Amino acid sequence: MHEKKLKRAAETVRVPQNREEAEAMLARIGAIQREKTLLTAALEETLDAERQRTEAVAQPLKAEAEGLVRGIQLWAEANRPTLTQDGRTKTIKLATGEIAWRARPPSVKIKDMSGVMERLMQLGLARFLRTKSEINREAMLAEPSVAGEVPGVTISSEGEEFVVSPLTEQVAA
Repeated sequence: MHEKKLKRAAETVRVPQNREEAEAMLARIGAIQREKTLLTAALEETLDAERQRTEAVAQPLKAEAEGLVRGIQLWAEANRPTLTQDGRTKTIKLATGEIAWRARPPSVKIKDMSGVMERLMQLGLARFLRTKSEINREAMLAEPSVAGEVPGVTISSEGEEFVVSPLTEQVAA
């Protein structure tokens, strides 16, 4: 059987023939980038205006909904023993939805993290501390000859990259 060679489509890009054409192409890239920046800024401005308009319309609706929720809460609290059958249920089904009381999960709040950690160590409560170890890649890059000797560690470069940086300001031709 013959092995089929995959043909690569020929690139159809404009290639400058001299320095002046390369400079003109670089200038065009800069103009394209500036135009994209302007378009993005215009889009953000439009989105901000629409966001503000939507928030202005939604604010009274949000306030009304919060008032309705608070009213239902006051009614439910006043009638809680009857609604919950003296605490046997926490969810009450109504014709148009349900209301419920939910216990929030416990949380831990700590002020002065280092002071609390020190006191935990002094009290012999190290079980409440977590130790985290991780590889410091920056240190390895600072000492590549040493780090490269460690089995499983490879220090390599990704090769080179071609960079085109047009001027950010338009230059008069």
